[in-house]
Amino acid sequence: MANTKKRRKIIVFTIIGLVLVALTVTAIFRKREVTITVQTDKVARRNLTELVVANGKIQPVVQVVISPEVAGEITALPVKEGDHVKKGDLLVQIKPDNYEASRNSAEAVYKSALANKTLAQAELDKAEAEFKRNEELFRTKLVSDSVWLDFKTAFEVAKLRYETAVHQADQANYGLDKAIDDLSKTKILSPMDGTIARLKSQLGERVLGTSFNMGTEIMTIANLDNMEARVDIGEMDVVLIKPGQKARLEVDAFKDRKFNGVVTEIANSSKGSSAFASSSSSQDATKFEVKIRVTEKEIFRPGMSVTAEVEARYRTNALTVPIAAVTTRLPKTNAPSTTLTNSAATTNSASVTNTNTPKTDKKSKDSPKPTEVIFVVNDDRVKQVPVKIGISDSDYWEITDGLNEGQEIVSGGYKAINRELEDGKKIRKGKPEKEEDKEKK
Repeated sequence: MANTKKRRKIIVFTIIGLVLVALTVTAIFRKREVTITVQTDKVARRNLTELVVANGKIQPVVQVVISPEVAGEITALPVKEGDHVKKGDLLVQIKPDNYEASRNSAEAVYKSALANKTLAQAELDKAEAEFKRNEELFRTKLVSDSVWLDFKTAFEVAKLRYETAVHQADQANYGLDKAIDDLSKTKILSPMDGTIARLKSQLGERVLGTSFNMGTEIMTIANLDNMEARVDIGEMDVVLIKPGQKARLEVDAFKDRKFNGVVTEIANSSKGSSAFASSSSSQDATKFEVKIRVTEKEIFRPGMSVTAEVEARYRTNALTVPIAAVTTRLPKTNAPSTTLTNSAATTNSASVTNTNTPKTDKKSKDSPKPTEVIFVVNDDRVKQVPVKIGISDSDYWEITDGLNEGQEIVSGGYKAINRELEDGKKIRKGKPEKEEDKEKK
């Protein structure tokens, strides 16, 4: 029995010893510092060009919408979409019958007014002659005052009738001019050399003149020799755009080709801005239309989709780092003050419960903002360095403060820079692992 008890004690102590050894080994391994695999690069000087990318449509620089000034039926439409026209060519003929009748009526009224004017002139001359003759007789006391007053009144009335006849003749003349002008507007001539880019009306269709709201849009004439890209740029980037800046244009219809362009015009107000804009439209992204003149000649068609890259800002010989190297971190907090606060909260929990809410709100308002940092390689460890960034292109950031040329920095991988690395962490240089391999691991 004694031997059996000894064996049990030995087994129990052995198991306890093995457990303690296992716990000790586990603790040692846990305390071992993890080495993070990274890729590095050098801080170098490069030339940077910041690009603003925007999408839009190709449109003619000059295009004219043709709408009639008078209403009527289209009796002649000698052009079709795609035709080239010259200035003065007939585009549309509107039925002129009613306007010819109006012209003839206005002409008759004008002639009648001229006849009335001539008659009033004759009556005025007669009244003036009789007034002068009786005025001489009145001076020599050969006629009475009443007779002389009658002739004077007749003369004044004749003058007023003549003035009325003159104004009526002028009014009739203006009416005739308007009737002639309306008749001439039944023929619509091309205002410019160009191409019929769009034809909306057909022969025999009735159209409304511009006196009726907007009128009927019959066609659009455009000069396809000079084209421009009209793109929409957000409010954060439009302040960087200026007339004369160069741009590269990629038209979807012309694959593997890029065209050169120059910014010519920037909208002063955003698209869709209005005093009567609805609340839903105000939630949309604010865009400004920018026009970019295409310098090359090509057979563009209005409405083609285009992507523009505007060269907004330039830097020569700028201190640069890869874009992936820049990340953000919160500034370090004061650990002792935090411990003191926690201790005070433990000591006087009741009072903290009552007064902690406003303090938390104040802290949330005054909470530190993340700052841009870069991890500088120092032997087998990294140092977190705050930096100030400038412009960027598709590959590099400009560094305006915080780094020197030639310093070795961490440029990858993504997970290490954005999550794992902290000030003083141990690293080793190695090839980047594939994300698929990481997931499997």
